[in-house]
Amino acid sequence: MPIIEVSGLHKRYGEKRAVDGVSFTVERGEIFGILGPNGAGKTTTVECLEGLRQPDEGTISVLGLDPRRDTAELRQRLGVQLQESELPEKLKVREALDLYASFYRNPADPDRLLADLGLTDKRDTAYKKLSGGQKQRLSIALALIGSPEVAVLDELTTGLDPQARRDTWQLIEDIRAGGVTIVLVTHFMEEAERLCDRIAVIDSGRVVAIDTPAGLVAGVDDEQRIRFRPSAAIEDEAFTALPEVRRVDRQGGVVVVTGTGNLLHAVSSVLARRQIIAGELRVEQTTLDDAFVALTGRKLEDA
Repeated sequence: MPIIEVSGLHKRYGEKRAVDGVSFTVERGEIFGILGPNGAGKTTTVECLEGLRQPDEGTISVLGLDPRRDTAELRQRLGVQLQESELPEKLKVREALDLYASFYRNPADPDRLLADLGLTDKRDTAYKKLSGGQKQRLSIALALIGSPEVAVLDELTTGLDPQARRDTWQLIEDIRAGGVTIVLVTHFMEEAERLCDRIAVIDSGRVVAIDTPAGLVAGVDDEQRIRFRPSAAIEDEAFTALPEVRRVDRQGGVVVVTGTGNLLHAVSSVLARRQIIAGELRVEQTTLDDAFVALTGRKLEDA
């Protein structure tokens, strides 16, 4: 049985359809991603799932509970990290954990959470003095203090620098390893590709695809691109004659060979026979970003 089931979910604000027939399931133990641009309906969807908003139509089951009917029980078993959250500036880290722990019947050990999230040395630090990454770690700790079976993490790494973002990704993988099912809302392609077992791509309030990251990419194309700067002149025909090659482009002194199959071996063999060295060689394959473009007709950052 799926741990979460969402079917035919609709939510309107006046004339605007924020969520328009969203359906998906989440299996126990997985990291399930909800990927889409800002304004796509991601946050509204999970707020309905959490019981924070009432849907206009559709059904939701989380851990066998109805968020509208079983709100109090669900909040004991569901951890939530909101897209935007603030604490009183003078509240200390350990005080915040103790406060949140008092809301639950089975709270986790605050000291262990602080240790797991690298916040032990900040336990007596006021919220306003934490860095952006430390505030995100604290928000994760607050989402986990109730020992939840499911955690919903909404735009977890927005505003973090690249190193803090990668540190946070490792934390999420550790949390899942501890037995928590995670619903991760994001608009970062790299984040979704790194963390998620499956992804629901949402655009304009609708689910346009659900699959593994690899499955989404494979459904678009198996095309590869090889970029290199040849050490000597070579004509396009040397590559276009190969069955693996679809086309050859040139960008200044860089040759870009696009094709399928064992393209790298085919191109390397041609270069080796002519004793040409491929400088600055880079192999590119179809990405999740390419899949999003194929599914929606636009890049995520333009959506």
